[in-house]
Amino acid sequence: MGVLSNHEPKNVLKFFEELCQIPHGSGNEKAVSDYLKAFALERGLSVVQDEVLNILIKKPGTPGYESSPPVILQGHMDMVEEKNADTDHVFGQDPLKLRLLGDDLYATGTTLGADNGIAVAYALAILDAQDLAHPPLEVLITVEEETGMLGASSVDGRLFAGKRLVNIDSEEEGAFLVSCAGGARQTVKLPLTRQTPSGEAFELKVRGLKGGHSGMDIIKERGNSIVLLGRALMLLRRNFDFTLASISGGSKNNAIPREAQAVILLTSSAEGLAEKVNSIGKILGREIETQDENFALNLEEANMPDTAFDAATTQSVLELLNLLPNGVVSMSQDIPGLVETSLNLGVLHEKEEILHFDFAVRSSVGSRKEMLLDKVQILGEKYGAEVVTTSSYPEWTYAKESPLREMFVKKFEEMYGHAPKIEAIHAGLECGILAGRIPGLDMISLGPNLYDVHTPNEHMNLESVRNVYGFLLEVLASLKS
Repeated sequence: MGVLSNHEPKNVLKFFEELCQIPHGSGNEKAVSDYLKAFALERGLSVVQDEVLNILIKKPGTPGYESSPPVILQGHMDMVEEKNADTDHVFGQDPLKLRLLGDDLYATGTTLGADNGIAVAYALAILDAQDLAHPPLEVLITVEEETGMLGASSVDGRLFAGKRLVNIDSEEEGAFLVSCAGGARQTVKLPLTRQTPSGEAFELKVRGLKGGHSGMDIIKERGNSIVLLGRALMLLRRNFDFTLASISGGSKNNAIPREAQAVILLTSSAEGLAEKVNSIGKILGREIETQDENFALNLEEANMPDTAFDAATTQSVLELLNLLPNGVVSMSQDIPGLVETSLNLGVLHEKEEILHFDFAVRSSVGSRKEMLLDKVQILGEKYGAEVVTTSSYPEWTYAKESPLREMFVKKFEEMYGHAPKIEAIHAGLECGILAGRIPGLDMISLGPNLYDVHTPNEHMNLESVRNVYGFLLEVLASLKS
């Protein structure tokens, strides 16, 4: 028996638990896409698996709803794969290990994938049911949402009859999303020049940060391990001469990095080094003690590496880490509390003698997104780096008139006796892209309470899963015409 077998809604949680047994990180969706295709074929439903592995499943309307306009239910099948450094888990191979803490569901030491496995589980439960009332359904489950909306960008709009789309990729019960930021991926590629190593080797590590979603959590100004490491190294260089031998941090550009590390070769005396690192750690720790109380800057002796960066390369790396923008750039003047423009330096890694600085850039204003991309490009090129921009996707603009939104609000007020929250979000949703692929869409987004997504502390509240599923079924039952 599964961890969730005694919890409601049973069919939703059964499918969610099945998904957790199938590795489905971004770029590795073949197995889960095949699972979804087999699910549809076993039930005699129409299914299309396209070239990039997106899945479209169609189910006729139930009796009395046959001639009602179709509704598109939409989510994505991929998840962000993050784990704690001490967790024995191989992504792409091992199933997630689920655990319950009260009414909250976690994975053990890894991300849970409720973003966006819960959308898939909701959709499969509805498609599987024989006793629900609903109009014709078109269920679209996309791939590689987390790495640049690549699946949504490949959707063939001619396959759809529906003009009403319910995106199930939100993370707060009682809040409907009606607008989101656009975004892009950007990489600064700095060539490395190496030399024969000399000096005494030490490793500097940033640990203990919470991390988080680079869109949803960027407003919380949590510590970015890569940026903090860059600052620590620059401060250290005021008193000690060293070159870098290696530097890295983070694993996903849409997750605020929690850990980073660098090996330095000290060419001056090491006297006072540990005390200076401790002092720098206290300075940086005080800056973020409210949001990241467990921040730690650790120093350890290291093995002598085979090569090291030369002095000029070391200086370029440190200057770029301290000059490249990161975090919130501007707040919306139209929607109080909404981040308008931001970027996240999510990954720093070396590949083939090139140091890659990987960013996720977001803005609800297209021109400001372009401004930020230009700024990063100018800075990178000043240091002789190649700057590459990929996976650019549009914002989802707020629609002043939306019959679907009005219907959702009305149904929510009927059921709960108060109005829902209507919000815009700084994170990216696929709605902006799908609006361009399927002309004339009226869209809304909802979902249950999810917490700390894109981190190993990600968890999902089961009571909220029940509530949102019940609301969604009521909405579908009301869409009869």
